Amino acid sequence: MNRIDKLFKQKKERILSIYFTAGFPQLGDTVAIMEAIAAAGADIIEIGVPYSDPIADGPTIQESNNQALKNGMTLKVLFEQLKGFRETVHIPVILMGYLNPVVQYGMEAFCKTCKEVGIDGLILPDLPMQQYLTEYKHTFDAYDLRNTFLISPQTSEARIREIDQQTDGFIYMVSSASITGAKKEVSPEQIAYFERVKAMNLKNPRLIGFGISDRYSFQTAAAHSHGAIIGSAFINVLRESTNLKEDIQEYIQGILS
Repeated sequence: MNRIDKLFKQKKERILSIYFTAGFPQLGDTVAIMEAIAAAGADIIEIGVPYSDPIADGPTIQESNNQALKNGMTLKVLFEQLKGFRETVHIPVILMGYLNPVVQYGMEAFCKTCKEVGIDGLILPDLPMQQYLTEYKHTFDAYDLRNTFLISPQTSEARIREIDQQTDGFIYMVSSASITGAKKEVSPEQIAYFERVKAMNLKNPRLIGFGISDRYSFQTAAAHSHGAIIGSAFINVLRESTNLKEDIQEYIQGILS
């Protein structure tokens, strides 16, 4: 069974997914960060594939993308780093990135390598659903990769139901219409959106992302979904860290406590 499917079958609430950019802060940090995230008690790891124009991301993740690219991170380098990571990391791992580098790598080759190294799913925010269904779904399925689509407060009910029908794994609920970034409060409008989607009784689990940064915002999001995704706030932890293993442990356990 795919590790994402297994996780959501076994755990129904307070699922914590942690995002970081591959090759940041240093090129060789990728697997050490993954091991620390898993050891600290997170449920899913999302590895961001750095891209020169990450349009959905705020300044924190954009800056980490730029630094990772300067450090020399590419998809080829990332896949080399990921060889053997399953010896120490047993939780689901997802690659999140933009379509252009994947297409340049070759979709078939990309999915095949994902399967070989132990990746469980993909998030490609700029991959149109129709293109996925007609061109790529059979390839994702062939290599047992779960594909995740994003919804936002502006997504219509009809569109959400279509996404739910075509999704396997989970639905990524973008908490607001803005770019990514750590915010301190969850607004009444966001709560209403969370509750509206919850009431739709979708078949797929839902994780809330964008603006989740601390114990309070994680608990609030988790009260209205199956859990949450933390990205920008975790990137800040990595940027300021003097001891990655200890600082990651402290941050994640503070979220989950």
